[in-house]
Amino acid sequence: MNKKVVFTVIGTVMLAACNLQAQATLTPMVTLKQSRFNVGVKAGFNSSMFFTDEISINGKELEMAQNNYKVGYLAAVFCRFNLKKHHFIQPELSCNITQGSVSIPFTLANSELIKENALIKKKTTTLDLPILYGYKFIDVHPYGMAFFIGPKITWIWKQHSSTEFTGFYQQEIKEDQHPLQYSGVIGLAVNVSNIFFDFRYEIGLHNTIRSMNYNSSLTESPYNEGKIQLQQRKNILSFSVGVIF
Repeated sequence: MNKKVVFTVIGTVMLAACNLQAQATLTPMVTLKQSRFNVGVKAGFNSSMFFTDEISINGKELEMAQNNYKVGYLAAVFCRFNLKKHHFIQPELSCNITQGSVSIPFTLANSELIKENALIKKKTTTLDLPILYGYKFIDVHPYGMAFFIGPKITWIWKQHSSTEFTGFYQQEIKEDQHPLQYSGVIGLAVNVSNIFFDFRYEIGLHNTIRSMNYNSSLTESPYNEGKIQLQQRKNILSFSVGVIF
């Protein structure tokens, strides 16, 4: 995602926070009685950051790997259990399509390991279950703002996920991701009446790659004897719009 877009979104959220805080100061603190349970839906965009901790071939690490961001999509349903004093618990079920790539330049240091500029291009479809704790620090009808944090479990939908490797000597490279992945979520939500805007950041808690392999019979010697090692953590920035009932 373009940095200017990210900063624009952050600025918009901060401006909304200031305006809502001003409304809260000027308006009597009258919070309407809420139901103990709400449901909602949302849809939006995401940008994945595949932080590469290590990419090596036969023990030799490739240098200057660079993350490239690409916009993905998400849709979710959720339920909110309203607790006392502006606290709530919010489990969600979402489907995310994340995209991104890692490029590796053909430098003198990398020339023994790759035959040209290399690219790892990834598209992943996941089903996600975050369980969030939230606190509404502005709750003046029809405005509201809430901070939330919590864990997230991700299941990789392998049939709708793919990774392409180009520029390597090794042929038919394949990665095996952990089917269940874990991360932490932190974010901010702003609402006007029952329309809300959700801005969050997901932090990967572990290496997502379980193993790497390739077709050694199609790979020319001596590159058919090396082992490929890839360690990545997936962090995601997302923005969505939804309705809560």
